Amino acid sequence: MSQQYFDPKLKIFALNSNKPLAEKIAAVVGVPLGQTSVDRFSDGEIRINIEESIRGDNIYIIQSTSAPVNDNLMELLIMIDALRRASAGTINVVIPYYGYARQDRKARSREPITAKLVANMLQIDGADRVITMDLHAAQIQGFFDIPVDHLTGAPLLADFFLNEGFNGDNTVVVSPDHGGVTRARALANFLKAPIAIIDKRRPRANVAEIMNIIGDVKGKRCLMIDDMIDTAGTLTLGAKALVDAGATEVYACGTHPVLSGPAIKRIEESPIKELVVTDTIQLPRDKQIDKIHQISVGPLIGAAIKRINENRALSPLFSTRFNSEMNED
Repeated sequence: MSQQYFDPKLKIFALNSNKPLAEKIAAVVGVPLGQTSVDRFSDGEIRINIEESIRGDNIYIIQSTSAPVNDNLMELLIMIDALRRASAGTINVVIPYYGYARQDRKARSREPITAKLVANMLQIDGADRVITMDLHAAQIQGFFDIPVDHLTGAPLLADFFLNEGFNGDNTVVVSPDHGGVTRARALANFLKAPIAIIDKRRPRANVAEIMNIIGDVKGKRCLMIDDMIDTAGTLTLGAKALVDAGATEVYACGTHPVLSGPAIKRIEESPIKELVVTDTIQLPRDKQIDKIHQISVGPLIGAAIKRINENRALSPLFSTRFNSEMNED
């Protein structure tokens, strides 16, 4: 049970993308959610009203830019403008899931870099700081000229799997592609387990072709990790390849459960025993299947907000067993 947090200048507001997570974060910090209303005009335009004074306050807005991405992004931009015009002291934008992060470079001629465009919009609008989790590409932090606190879900996921007995040589952490090796290695270090890599080629967006597996998975319990699970093609094809290569069991985990299109059907029909994700994105009821287990990032983000507000280091939050750190907060 969180104690009341005695800083009248710290206020947390939630928009519409993930209010349950915002409530958990506010409970950890020990402040009530700020009073605001978000509705629409008859033509669909978003209207926001802040229903309390925030003059000179340190404001933290909780908003994932998940589906519907454009609506949630526009809500966030309008809220930042409202806060700036209401003389907020600082505007800290908490984006547990940063939409458009996959468009972080020009892969082909005449493509936009939309992740940079979103960063520009947030800064021009008046954001003073961004707090986010597991960006698809870590270099997106460099798209901002304001402080970015980049939290990671690996310690949370590691804590969960350590409690389930995943550690040592009987467990292999698997990266579903070459780009995720750093992420897999971080989780493997927490679990003191070896890693393997699935070598695949992606002929077009959201279509993955498995090639081969680098590493020894025969007779092992495999744990695949990715930053986000979108259509789940990569994950489910990878799970099948691991079983074909002799893995005894396949589990999977990821920070952001985008789960679009055929994802749920693919997961249900796959050899994956359990998929562990966080609540950076609110899962609708039809996606809450038995195979999916969701853990909360509320304690992590809440602890980060308190530390940022008190100008304390965030480094203790990047290790496993950080519950004691949050209790100290």
